[in-house]
Amino acid sequence: MDARSERHLDNRSEHRPDARSDGRPGDVARQALRAARQDPRRADEPDRAAGPAPATGPAPAQLRTGAARGGPGRDVRQFLADALRTPPTTAAAAEHTDPPAGQSPSDGPPHLPRTMATPHRDGELRRTFPAFPGRTASGGPEASFAATWWGNAWVTALEQGALDAARLARGRGYAEQGHVDAITVTPGLVLAYVRGSRPRPYRVQVRLRTFDEADWEHFLDAAAEQPGRIAALLDRRLPATLADSGAALLPGPGDLDPRCSCPDSGHPCKHAAALCYQTARLLDADPFVLLLLRGRGERRLLDALSRRSATAAARAAQDREPRPLPGVRAAEALAARRLPPLPAPLPPPAHPEQPPVYPAAPGGPDPFGLDQLATDAAARAHALLSTGRDAVGELTLWQDAVRLAAARPGSGLTAATRALYSSLAAAAGRTPAELARAVAAWRQGGLDGLAVLEEPWDPPAGRFDRARPLLLAADLPAFRPWHNHLTHPQGHVQLRLGRDGLWYAYESEPGHDDWWPRGTPDPDPVGALTGLGIPGAD
Repeated sequence: MDARSERHLDNRSEHRPDARSDGRPGDVARQALRAARQDPRRADEPDRAAGPAPATGPAPAQLRTGAARGGPGRDVRQFLADALRTPPTTAAAAEHTDPPAGQSPSDGPPHLPRTMATPHRDGELRRTFPAFPGRTASGGPEASFAATWWGNAWVTALEQGALDAARLARGRGYAEQGHVDAITVTPGLVLAYVRGSRPRPYRVQVRLRTFDEADWEHFLDAAAEQPGRIAALLDRRLPATLADSGAALLPGPGDLDPRCSCPDSGHPCKHAAALCYQTARLLDADPFVLLLLRGRGERRLLDALSRRSATAAARAAQDREPRPLPGVRAAEALAARRLPPLPAPLPPPAHPEQPPVYPAAPGGPDPFGLDQLATDAAARAHALLSTGRDAVGELTLWQDAVRLAAARPGSGLTAATRALYSSLAAAAGRTPAELARAVAAWRQGGLDGLAVLEEPWDPPAGRFDRARPLLLAADLPAFRPWHNHLTHPQGHVQLRLGRDGLWYAYESEPGHDDWWPRGTPDPDPVGALTGLGIPGAD
C-alpha cells in the first residue's frame, strides 16, 4: 500500500466518524496494516490518531507490543484472524469464551477455551471422554501403545493402513504428550480437537463403517451362545472368539478413514494419528466404545443380549427331557433282605515278593532306581497289611531320603551308591556329604538317631545331670555340657542324650567340629563310649 492510498484511507476515516467505532472487519484490517507500517521506534508512544480501539480486536498498543516481540507480519495475521472471528451468539457458544485474565499459558492457547467438548449433550449414542493426561513413553517406539489385545488390534489397523511412518511417530508423540482434547464417540465417528504447532487446535475425525442388521444378528447370536462372553463384556473385556463371530468387529488395514482440518494431505496426518492412538486407550478401558462405533449403544446391546439369553435358556429347558428322580423306590428300600456274610480275609504273605527286573533303555528311567522304589513299596505294603500302620508315611521328604539311602549297603563309595546319594540329596535340597552323615545317624538309631544328629534340645534335670559324675567315676575327664551334648575336653569324643533316653556317641578329629555317629546307643553314658578306644571306658 503506497502513501497515496494511506492518505485516501485517512481522509475516508475522517469523513466517516463511525468508521473507528463500529468495529467492522475491513476498517479493523486497515488499521492493523497502518500499525504494522509504523516506525518500531514509536512502538511505545500512544496512537493519538487511531482513536478508541474497536470492540472485536486487541488495542493497537497491544498489537505494537506483539509486533515488537514476534515481528509485524505474524502479529498482523493473528490480529486479522481475531478480528474476523465471529463472536458467540448462542448459549452453547457462550461456553467457549476466552480464558479469564491471569490464566497461565499452560491452560491453552490465547483466545481459546480449555476444551471444545460438550459432554452435556451425551446420550445413548453419544459419549464424551475427558482428555487423557500425558504419559512417558516406555519401551521405545517399538513398544505396544495399548494394553489389551483389542486395543493393539486397533493400533495395528492404523499402522498397516498408514502411508508415512514419520507422521505416525509424530502422532504417537502428540498422543503421549497429551495434545488430544476430549474425545466424542458416536456411531461411525470419533471426533476430537488436537493441538499442533499453531495456537488454534485442529478438528480431527476418524470414521468407521457401522454394522448393518445382518452383522448385528451374527454378533448377538455369538455373544448369547456362551454366557461367559456376556460376563466378559460386563467385565469390560472383549473375548477373541467374539470379535471374529461372523462380523469383523475390529477394523482392518484401510478401514479407518481419518480426516483433519490441517493443510497436511498425509494419510493420516500426525493429528489424526494422535487421535487414533488415544482411541486405542479408550478401547483398553471400555470395549463398548468399539460397539458404539459400530452403531449400537451399551444399554441397547445389553437389553438385546439379555432377551436372547433368556430365550435360549427357555428353549433349552423345553427341549430337555425330564430326568428320572435319583435314589431307589421306598418299597425296595424297606423290603426285608439278608446280606451274605463277608468272606474271610486272606492271610498276609510271609514276606514281600521280589519286584520284576526292569531292562535299561536309552532315554528311559534308571532300572536301579525303579528296582529301589519297587522294593521299598513292596516292603511298606507288607508292613501295612501285617500291622495295619505305615510308619514311613509320616516321614518328611528328607527323612524318607535318608531311610532309602540307609537301606542300601555301603556309604556312597561305589558308583551305584554315589549316583543314588547324589539324586536323593538333590531331591531333598541337601549335599551328598550331609546325606552320608545322616545315613550314619539313621543306622545308629533310626529316626531317633537322625533327630539326635539334627535337633539339639535342653533335657530336664535328672539323667543328664547324673551323667557327668558317672563319667568321672569311670576315670574319665570332666565333659563340657552344652544343651544335650557332653564333649570330651580334648574335643574328639562327644555324647548326646536323645529324647528316647539313650546316649549316642560321636567322634571328630581333635580341634574340628565335624562329628560323626559312632557305636551303639546305650542307656549308660559309659556304656555308649565302650569300644571307641577311650582309656577308662572299656
